[in-house]
Amino acid sequence: MPAVLPEALIVATLVTAALLVGPLVRARRPGGFLFSLFGLIELGLLVLLVWGIVLVAGTERDVDVATFVGYLVGTVAVLPLAVLWARNETSRWGDAVLIVALLVIPVLIVRLNQIWDAAHA
Repeated sequence: MPAVLPEALIVATLVTAALLVGPLVRARRPGGFLFSLFGLIELGLLVLLVWGIVLVAGTERDVDVATFVGYLVGTVAVLPLAVLWARNETSRWGDAVLIVALLVIPVLIVRLNQIWDAAHA
């Protein structure tokens, strides 16, 4: 799997998680700018989903398709679920849920790359 999009998404999620620390410490709701970043990240994850499915469908590699597609779907599902949870959480822990989700996404992307690379070896 080419590395440009996954690496950009990893950087974007980690930077956004760092930006959320401020609202968490101040016990404030994240602003529209951060939600715009969530939208951009989610758009990138949707592109990664489509790209990954196309790659796995067109490869001769021995990729565990169910696991690979499961991780792809998981990366797309994490952030919207966290945003819904955080919107309904009135305490500062809503921001913590968002930070955790943003830290889970890079782990899922790294795992996707490991699955893809293992099929090449």
